[in-house]
Amino acid sequence: MCSSAVVVDRGCGVWLLGGLLLLLSLSGCSSMDVLVPSTINALNGTTVKIPCTFTSCYKMDATKFAMNWTYQETRNDTEEMFMTYYKKKGMVALRSDRFGDRVMFAGNLDKNDLSITLSDVQLEDEGIYNCYVRNPPDRIQGQGVIHLTVVTELPPPRDSTIAVAIGASVGGALALLILSMVVVKCLRRHRKQELISEEKMEEEGKLEAEGVAEEETKQP
Repeated sequence: MCSSAVVVDRGCGVWLLGGLLLLLSLSGCSSMDVLVPSTINALNGTTVKIPCTFTSCYKMDATKFAMNWTYQETRNDTEEMFMTYYKKKGMVALRSDRFGDRVMFAGNLDKNDLSITLSDVQLEDEGIYNCYVRNPPDRIQGQGVIHLTVVTELPPPRDSTIAVAIGASVGGALALLILSMVVVKCLRRHRKQELISEEKMEEEGKLEAEGVAEEETKQP
């Protein structure tokens, strides 16, 4: 054990440093991360969920936790806060001229979920939504940025029948091509074996003829 003296010897210092590094390695935790989709498409007049969750090394402390949602039309515009967290009330939607009472908290603080829903989506709701999170003792404030695009109609569904037909025809053609290549390869191999057999037979015939001629010349 290290003593409480002001002057710490070298061995004790090394022991303390090693213990600190071990604790840091066992923690396996980095700084806070805010997780959001980069873009969301919403149909005009419907209700859309704007998700935001965060991860942290530390459990949420209601007395220190802080977060807020803001909106801005473009990056160059001033941010308008429309939802925030109060220590006693939790997540509270702030009434604004833009959203009125159309914004509601739809997350779960116990699961680090800070998602919201926006009902009766209007074309004017299109813009940038920022989710700010602070969870001490994490020193860094996390931020998630979501670009909301409002559309007046959904894109037409894809014709799956045509896609299946195209896939089947392409697959059939590919299978036919592979089969043709295999047949050609087998024919070539068979032909090669035939040529080798013919050459071998000719060679054996020549040797046999030469042997007979040799025998004849040896006879008196």
